[in-house]
Amino acid sequence: MDLTPIGIAGFGLLLAGIIKGATGLGYASCALPFLVLALGLKPAMGLVILPAIATNISLAFATAHFRETVTRFRWMYVTMLPGIGVGIWLLLWVSQLLAVRFLGLIIVAYAVLALSRPGLSLPSYLEAPLQWPTGFLNGVVTGLTGAQVMPLFPYVMALQMDSDRTVQAINLAVMIASTVLAIGLVGTGILTPPLFAASVAAVVPALIGVQLGNRARQIVPVAQFRKIALLTLLLIGILMLWR
Repeated sequence: MDLTPIGIAGFGLLLAGIIKGATGLGYASCALPFLVLALGLKPAMGLVILPAIATNISLAFATAHFRETVTRFRWMYVTMLPGIGVGIWLLLWVSQLLAVRFLGLIIVAYAVLALSRPGLSLPSYLEAPLQWPTGFLNGVVTGLTGAQVMPLFPYVMALQMDSDRTVQAINLAVMIASTVLAIGLVGTGILTPPLFAASVAAVVPALIGVQLGNRARQIVPVAQFRKIALLTLLLIGILMLWR
């Protein structure tokens, strides 16, 4: 058995947890580049499912604004569901090389946005109508690549909410998308019983990484750690585009 891919995947799962705990960046978006390089896109999407849910579930319910968040963004969450279905259908039909390059593009866009922190601002009258295309397109990207941050991330950031509401809105969307994606991957046969078992096991290094990241946040300046993590993701995303 070639242990190199297993080692790269394990490292990616642990490192993504550390980045999540230290900076709050999306777990799946941080883990997927490593997993794709080690295992390929479809196995990577299946493997990261349960760790992504486990690392986001507490944040999704942690603040006191759960009902408000669900009510405010209900149509975004609802429209993600058919989008995920479309994305999984595309995953079954498009070239895997094309899907991996698209994932690389998503990772690069996410890293650039997070690094530059542009002063995005969305007029209040556009918030509700833009939920529909944002949710649907985010679902398509999730189903095709497993990454759950675009265009969700810029949309929510442009609303300029306080940090608790921002984190809850994003993490609740990620939790819903991960759960629906898992169901879809099982239904299409991508998430096989052995891969599901591996995803269960992958929760352990993910949660250990989150704990290490929480401790690292007390030692290393968050801004510096975040910048290093995002630059690493940017480099890997570029490599995926050129693969």
